[in-house]
Amino acid sequence: MEGTPEAEDQLVGLFEVAEMAGVGRTVVANWRAREKHFPAPVADLRSGPVFRASQIQSYLKRRKKHMAPKAHVISTINLKGGVGKTTTTAGLAEFLSAEFRKRVLVVDLDPQTNLTTVLIGEQKWEKLNDSGYTLATLFKDALRPEDEPLEFDLEKTLQRNVSSVDAVTKVDLLPSSLDLIDVQDRLASMPRGRFHANNPTDLLRKAIRKIIDDYDYVLVDCPPNLGIVTLNGLRISEGYIIPTIPDVLSTYGIPQIQRRVRAFADDLGETIKEIGIVITKYKANSTVHWNTVRRLQGDKKLPAVLPTFIPEKNDIAGSAEFVGRGTLRQKYGYQGGFDAFRGMTQEFIELVEEKA
Repeated sequence: MEGTPEAEDQLVGLFEVAEMAGVGRTVVANWRAREKHFPAPVADLRSGPVFRASQIQSYLKRRKKHMAPKAHVISTINLKGGVGKTTTTAGLAEFLSAEFRKRVLVVDLDPQTNLTTVLIGEQKWEKLNDSGYTLATLFKDALRPEDEPLEFDLEKTLQRNVSSVDAVTKVDLLPSSLDLIDVQDRLASMPRGRFHANNPTDLLRKAIRKIIDDYDYVLVDCPPNLGIVTLNGLRISEGYIIPTIPDVLSTYGIPQIQRRVRAFADDLGETIKEIGIVITKYKANSTVHWNTVRRLQGDKKLPAVLPTFIPEKNDIAGSAEFVGRGTLRQKYGYQGGFDAFRGMTQEFIELVEEKA
């Protein structure tokens, strides 16, 4: 029986340790490799190491009290398309990994699938989509009748080490699908769906909660709307950034985003922080861009503007079509692109950790 001396003397394997901790086995493997206080196994069997349950329980209590916080989960969102949201998210993921040694998960919720194809290529995406190994299957499961089996497979959907840049070794991806367009409309009226008693904005959180602690950062690329799929991304997020071109049309929806996210967070009884505005496709010789940036910086009701702007450059625009192996400098450009993305990523890290 749990809590008795007999139970505490039991031997447990990695699967049981993961169950005790409420995490995935990969997380436990990371703890073993990185944390010197993780209990030594009693024996190493062919099936794997075994531990004393009492020692694992003591370790988990200490870890909960003293260990570092969980992954930082940040959404990227703008209600207007074509503002550099995909390039910003991909760049953040790759620079977090290569330049700052962070483990990153990218969650692509945008049905345009641009971020997915940037990271794994169109051919691989088509194979995954045809097999049902995208996030669309997760949301489709919520619409299935109770007597139909679930089809979402997290392990097969999760794509590991997706970047073509040699130095980027720790970026994983949960890919998107064009099918999310239809699924989102149906989720809004799912009274007889598989999970009709649950909140439809909680589907993503429940599906991936066991792998979140495998990562330092989780970047959620949201659709250019405030529908149910976007709210699923915000539901797991501690904060959000708004990539935007500094012009009137691209920045017009920022207050609406703020109000909607704040109202959603209030309904949850939680806080979703405004991390900042990322200026993209910046033209230094544009009066419109210069004036818009000053307006954004001067409006105290808006999120902070990150000091480093991502310039309008051919290399950066072409980074989405970068193929073959290479370096971050080759992908994002030698003439300021690399430095801009590195600087923006450094500022992003500081803002996120400051608000944690």
